[in-house]
Amino acid sequence: MTGAEAAAVAGEEAPGALDKPVSLWRRLRRHRLCMTGAVIFGCVLLLALFADLLQVLPPEKMQVRLRFKTPDFPYPLGTDNYGRDIWSRLVHGARLSLSIGFAVALVTGITGTLIGVAAGYFKRLDSPLMRSMDALMAFPAILLAIAIAAALGPSASNAVIALSVVYTPRTARIVRSTVLVVREMDYVQAARACGGVDLWIIWRHVLPNCMAPLLVQLTFIFAYAILAEAVLSFLGVGPPPPAPTWGSMIAEGKDYLREAPHICLIPGMAVALVCLGINLLGDGLRDVLDPRLRVQIG
Repeated sequence: MTGAEAAAVAGEEAPGALDKPVSLWRRLRRHRLCMTGAVIFGCVLLLALFADLLQVLPPEKMQVRLRFKTPDFPYPLGTDNYGRDIWSRLVHGARLSLSIGFAVALVTGITGTLIGVAAGYFKRLDSPLMRSMDALMAFPAILLAIAIAAALGPSASNAVIALSVVYTPRTARIVRSTVLVVREMDYVQAARACGGVDLWIIWRHVLPNCMAPLLVQLTFIFAYAILAEAVLSFLGVGPPPPAPTWGSMIAEGKDYLREAPHICLIPGMAVALVCLGINLLGDGLRDVLDPRLRVQIG
């Protein structure tokens, strides 16, 4: 029995299913804040992808005689306390930060979806899985991430593991809440009555209706992961030197705020800008994909 047949038997369609791509694109274009966030994120993504072409000097190259140089040609953002070009370190730091953020969103999306679907669809698994997630959420997110990263050691992969552990419970709860509603819908009950096995029903009916809220949640986790990675790098438990990260750049510049405030301010503004862009994009996706808000945006 296909999904269309099950919906026909029930006399309704999946309420949370994604619409046609053309219709979604039209509503996205009308959402100004969403397009603003997409432009900001797109620009940062291009800088990260073409960092090797845009760099003035290799990000690790030191020129002690040129330390604390203010923004000027040929160093558009100046140099840091070791004479390294801040622009080159900024664009390479964007590549590392976006890579970590994407990896955290991917791992969190997969594990959170598996846990959330299992807890929401199979009633016997709901209590043990959700109590485990509640135990993780009882700790402050950033403190738990710092503890895990410090225990594992400073590296990019360990930062991804630490942040994935922190944000998986939030994704699992979002997915579970959607599954609890979807599993009681008539078209799911019709598919079950027609002999559909649980895994097939989950794949064809439950998961497609989890995609919209999951996609919105992952955009916010992407931004949270970039911000949290900067915090981990600032505290010395993120990717180790000489890897250029925005958090480590801020940490190195904090001792020279009077002599050269640009060392600290520029990467801090970069973190704020990329998080703002991703959050605006996530807000736009939420408004477009939520059927209750479609009347307000056309």
